[in-house]
Amino acid sequence: MKALTFQGTNKVSVETVADPIIQQPTDAIVRMTSTAICGSDLHLYDVLGMYIDSGDVLGHEPMGIVEEVGSEVTHIKPGDRVVVPFNISCGHCWMCTRGFYAQCETTQVREQGTGAALFGYTKLYGQVPGAQAEYLRVPQAHFGPIKVPDGFPDERFLFLSDVLPTSWQAVAYADVEPGSTVAVIGLGPIGQMCARIARHVGAGRVIAVDSVPERLAMARRHDIDVIDYSQVDDVPAAIYDMTGGRGADGVIEAVGMEAHGSPGQEFAQRSAGLLPDAVARKAIEKIGVDRMAALHTAFASVRRAGTISIIGVYGGQADPFPMMELFDKGVTIRMGQAHVKRWIDDIMPALTGDDDPLGTEDLTTHRLPLDEAPHAYEIFKHKQDGCIKVVLKP
Repeated sequence: MKALTFQGTNKVSVETVADPIIQQPTDAIVRMTSTAICGSDLHLYDVLGMYIDSGDVLGHEPMGIVEEVGSEVTHIKPGDRVVVPFNISCGHCWMCTRGFYAQCETTQVREQGTGAALFGYTKLYGQVPGAQAEYLRVPQAHFGPIKVPDGFPDERFLFLSDVLPTSWQAVAYADVEPGSTVAVIGLGPIGQMCARIARHVGAGRVIAVDSVPERLAMARRHDIDVIDYSQVDDVPAAIYDMTGGRGADGVIEAVGMEAHGSPGQEFAQRSAGLLPDAVARKAIEKIGVDRMAALHTAFASVRRAGTISIIGVYGGQADPFPMMELFDKGVTIRMGQAHVKRWIDDIMPALTGDDDPLGTEDLTTHRLPLDEAPHAYEIFKHKQDGCIKVVLKP
């Protein structure tokens, strides 16, 4: 089959690799009909290459048609249309029975000290072959795949794999209440959906921060107030002005480790990437520092006794937090990988009607064949051609 493979920092290519096969009775094989590129994939493309081997298949936002199932998979069958969560969970361990699917004890990558295995996401998370391919082997398929109805375009349900549950969790973690004010830092795909979901669940006002014109325009289409940070001197001050001097009740940080505005930390990240892999891994794991401009904006924008939800991905072990400020303000902070299946029942009613209240079909800006995936990574990384979200069509 054809699959997108990692070939080095800022280099991916579509290659012919072995077709996946059933290895365990809880496996399934799914033929991909749509598979998206995530902002987290850019972390691998640009920063975390020391954890990936050349030839590894990337991608963790899969949707397709079931081709084959193992003997212990009974809730799906060949021919079913399914979405596959990005985290691989068993559904029956101590963590899973409590809804903490991203910490599944059956698939935890204990040798790395990390949580549940992820598709297409490095040695840190199990080195499981990813979904930017023609076919995907799905471990723990007795639990993971989500059957979805026919009669809608793929993009209505595809984002159940990651974007929608990740954003839904981010909003839940921000303690959004009817009438509250929510600030969203970053308007990539996750930030866009966080803003829409916050409005959907009753926030009185949603303020989103970015500088990319196409991202700002997309948010405005969904009745989100925006701040173009390239046009203001002080984003937190602007948010305070918009909230009567109090600050936002909840702030969602949807940018992560590659935030703009952190030149020293960017230099440290890129310097680590130039080291031999074994040395680079030690540097990241012991003294790694993320770019924290977006986090500091979130810390400064939240009201006293407010809540910050961190959904942008971070990996540094020595990130400097302004503990005095956070303690003095009495801020609550929640974060973590999305427990995908925990949120599916909450989200599904918004997807199965005719009105598409979350605008799932107004998120994808580029639909490209799998062969054009290297080009897709480039335009997504550099925000070219109005690119906000890419869906690949194997």
